Amino acid sequence: MIPPRPSAAHLLTQLLEARTGQQLAAYRSWRLDVALKPLLKERGLDTLDQLAAELMDCATPGLDDLIVDALVNAETSFFRDAHVFDQVAEVVAHAAAENRRARIWSAGCATGQEPLSLAMLFAEKAGTGRAALPEIVATDVSEGALARARSGRYTQFEVQRGLPIRRLLQWFEQKGDDWIASPELLRAIHYRRLNLVDDTPPPGRFDLVMCRNVLLYFAPEVKARVFASLAGALRPGGLLVLGAGETVIGQTRLFEPSRRFRGLYEKTATPAARAA
Repeated sequence: MIPPRPSAAHLLTQLLEARTGQQLAAYRSWRLDVALKPLLKERGLDTLDQLAAELMDCATPGLDDLIVDALVNAETSFFRDAHVFDQVAEVVAHAAAENRRARIWSAGCATGQEPLSLAMLFAEKAGTGRAALPEIVATDVSEGALARARSGRYTQFEVQRGLPIRRLLQWFEQKGDDWIASPELLRAIHYRRLNLVDDTPPPGRFDLVMCRNVLLYFAPEVKARVFASLAGALRPGGLLVLGAGETVIGQTRLFEPSRRFRGLYEKTATPAARAA
């Protein structure tokens, strides 16, 4: 007897979790229809059941990647939560005062608005002689999102979210209906594909990791693994930036609220470091 095929919703959400660690709760199942609608149209399909059947039949190489890219939550904007960038600037200035170049990791960078915001911020500060340019590493699990980030191409709607007209005209060039980021900004960012759950962090130690609104979608045990990975990527005293609705409290002992930077989290000192 041939076992019944799993439901389309179950198959697609399991694919997302297996590839990224992200869970799609039952109350958010509506996202399947919304996120996959363009892919259905592109493939000439009418329903998620048809898409799931094509996936299970392995009829289209790379279809699984297209589905995951569509389902990964890529909600982002320029200079999101502006006060966070003020704090990041302080962290970089502190590193410069110690005669070293700060390193920042934008983890879960989606289509690149966050690292581009950082590049703009520090390019402007470098022009006033107030801060050295930090190294910016940006990663995401979605190759499709990274391709857009590397292109630096954004719609009118996207640049209107967080970019004042002064910055837009200074750092972007309009081409048709879209805006293209300055090559100077794009050269300041090192993009790479990385799965926070399974992959090793970028090499070297960072002064600050920005991982905002990514951990919301992980199961507790997966979240613990990611916290451990992020802690390992930070230098002693390094800082973690989470989304406004996220916290380390009750989640991990590897981080604690920073006394100097309200809302940020500091890598917890090891027992040996505390005793020193």
